Amino acid sequence: MRSQKTLWIFIAILMAAVLTGCQAQAAVEPTATSEPSATPVPPTPTPLPERSLVVCLQQEPATLYPYGASSRSMWSVLEAVYDGPFDTNSFSAQPVILEKMPSLADGDARIEAVDVKAGDTVINVNGDLVALGAGVSVLPAGCTGPDCAVQWDGASALQMERLVVDFQLRPGITWSDGAPLTAQDSLYSFQLASDPATPVSRYQVNRTAAYEAVDEQTIRWTGVAGYMPQRYETLFWMPLPEHAWGQTAPADLLTADISARAPLGWGAYVVSEWVAGDHIKLVKNPAYFRAGEGLPYFDVLVYRFTGEQTDSNLAAMLSGECDVVDQADLMDEEIEVVSDLQKAGKLKAYVAVGPEWEQVSLGIKPASYDDGYNPASGDRPDLFADARVRQALAMCMDRQQIVNRWLQGFSSVPAAYLPPSHPLFQADLTALPYDPIQGALLLDQAGWKDFDGDPATPRTAAGVLNVPDGTVFSINYATTKAQLRVKIAELMAENLAECGVQVNVQYYEPGDLYAAGPDGLLFGRKFDLAQFGWESGVVPPCQFFETAQIPAPGNNWLGVNVSGYSSAQFDAACQLARQTRPDAAELYASRQADAQRLFASDLPAIPLYYRIKIALSRPDLCAMEADASARSQMWNIESLDYGAACQ
Repeated sequence: MRSQKTLWIFIAILMAAVLTGCQAQAAVEPTATSEPSATPVPPTPTPLPERSLVVCLQQEPATLYPYGASSRSMWSVLEAVYDGPFDTNSFSAQPVILEKMPSLADGDARIEAVDVKAGDTVINVNGDLVALGAGVSVLPAGCTGPDCAVQWDGASALQMERLVVDFQLRPGITWSDGAPLTAQDSLYSFQLASDPATPVSRYQVNRTAAYEAVDEQTIRWTGVAGYMPQRYETLFWMPLPEHAWGQTAPADLLTADISARAPLGWGAYVVSEWVAGDHIKLVKNPAYFRAGEGLPYFDVLVYRFTGEQTDSNLAAMLSGECDVVDQADLMDEEIEVVSDLQKAGKLKAYVAVGPEWEQVSLGIKPASYDDGYNPASGDRPDLFADARVRQALAMCMDRQQIVNRWLQGFSSVPAAYLPPSHPLFQADLTALPYDPIQGALLLDQAGWKDFDGDPATPRTAAGVLNVPDGTVFSINYATTKAQLRVKIAELMAENLAECGVQVNVQYYEPGDLYAAGPDGLLFGRKFDLAQFGWESGVVPPCQFFETAQIPAPGNNWLGVNVSGYSSAQFDAACQLARQTRPDAAELYASRQADAQRLFASDLPAIPLYYRIKIALSRPDLCAMEADASARSQMWNIESLDYGAACQ
C-alpha cells in the first residue's frame, strides 16, 4: 500500500503538471478573414514542421570543452556534438569513427621486443612507472609474470616488451564546418592533453612513448616498455579540430567561446545557442557521417536546465515540457512514484546499476601508525587489523534495508567492487548477510567482550592485539550532509549499537571530508569509519586497494587507498592481473577474480550499495537504453525518436 506521503507527492506532481500545461497554452486570438481574391493563387507545398527533442538537465554545464570541468551534464550535451569515438556498452568499447577495434590477432596491435637502457621510462614489476636504473626489477622480453622478473644490474644488455597499436579512422568523416577529420586531429588532442595548462589526468600520456599520425587516417600509439593495457580505447585521444583551435593557446581553450561554449564536432548536432541559466540549443548537422541513414531524427535538440527539484522535473515530464529527463536524482518515495507512473503509461524509466558504489571505508592503518604503532604517544587503538572485526561490522549493518527502503529494490548489496553488469563480475561472490547474532559472535571471538550482557553499552577489549584491555569499542563515522547519507549513517549507527559498537556520526562539508592529505580526514588517513562513493570503470580498480596506493608522504599523499589496508597476497593478485598481456583474456579474468575474492574476504571497505542512475522519457520514446558503463545515458542520442516511427 502506498504511504500517505507518497500519495501526496504523486498528487503534487500531477497538479504541477496540470498547472504547467495550462500556463503553456497561449490564448488564440480570432483572426479577421478577407474576401477571396479574384485571381487564383497556385498552391505552395506545405513545409514539414520542424521536429524537436527537449532533454532536461538538472544542472547547467560549466563548459563544453572536453578537457575542461567535466560533468554529467557536459557529457550529456557532448554526446550530440561528438559521436564516439567509442561507445561503451556493457563495459565493452564499440568503435564509432574507427574502422574496427585493433587486436593482436589481426596485427593492428602487436607486442615487440625493444632494447632499454639506464634512464629510460619503463614499467617495473609492480606496475609502477619508473626510470630504469640499477636495482629496478622488471619483466624482461619473453617474461609474463613476477616469477621470471629480473633485477637489472645497471650494465647488462636488457630487452623488454612494449605494445604498439594502430587505429584506423573511417573515411569520409568531416567536422561540421566541412573540414576533413584526420589523424592529425587526434594527435593535436594528445598534444593538448599533454600540455601542463590542460587540467586532465596524465596517466596514459605518461605511459605513451610515442603518438604519431602515420597518415591521414592512421594513428599509431607506442607504449613505454612493460606497459600492457587491456583496453585499447584508452590509448586513442578523441580528435579535436586543430584547424579551428590551433591558433588558441591550450590555457585559453578552457574559456574561449570556440571551445567552451560552441565546440566544433563531427556528431549528429551542432551547437546553435547557449542561453545561460535556461538552455542550450543544437541543430541537425548536415555533414553528419550517418546522415545517409536518416539520422538524427530531429531538426532541433534543446537541453533545458530545470534544476534539481525532483517534483519539478517529473511535472515537466508529465506536462510535455521535457521529452527526456537525463538522470534524475531520485530516492525512496520518489522512485515509487516513478514506478507507478511508468505502470500507468505516463512515462518510461531507464535504470542503470553502478558502476559507482557507496562504501564505508575502515581506517585500518591511520597515518599516525606510519612511524610505528605507539598508543602511549596517542595513537588510536588498532581497532580494525583483525579481518574478523571488519566482517563482524559488515554483518551488523543492515545494508539490504538501504536497498529496499531508499532505493526501492533497484540496486543490490555488493560483495566487492564490480557491478553485476561488468563482464568480470564474480556472480558466485555474495555479500555477507545481515546477521547481528553472527556478527556479535565474531566480535566476541576477536576479543571484544560484552561483559555486562547489556546491548545498550559498548563492548570492551580483552586480549585484542595492539588494543589495551578495557578499551571501549567506540568509533567515529564520518560522511557528508547529503540527505541519503544522513539517513544511512543514522541507520548504520543504530545497527552497530545493537552489536555493542558505539558510533558517533560526524557530518562534514565535501571539501573538508575530501581534502588532500596530510591535513584532510580521508586522504590524511585520520578517520575510523568513513562513508563515501567510489567508481569502478571498465578496468577493475583493484589497484585502489594496493599498498602502493596508501596516501603517505612518499607519494605526496596522492594515493587512494585511504583505509591503509596492506596485504601482500592482495597486492600480488592485483599486480598479476594488471600485468596480464592483452592476448590472455581467460588468464586476465581468472586473476581479476582472485583479487575480487580476496577483497570480499578481507573487506578493507564495506560496500553498501550500487548507485543507480534513473533517466525518464515520454512514453512513446524509442531507442533509449540504460547502460551503467556508458559515458552518458545520452550515448546514442542520434538514434532517439518518438511518435509514429516508434510504433
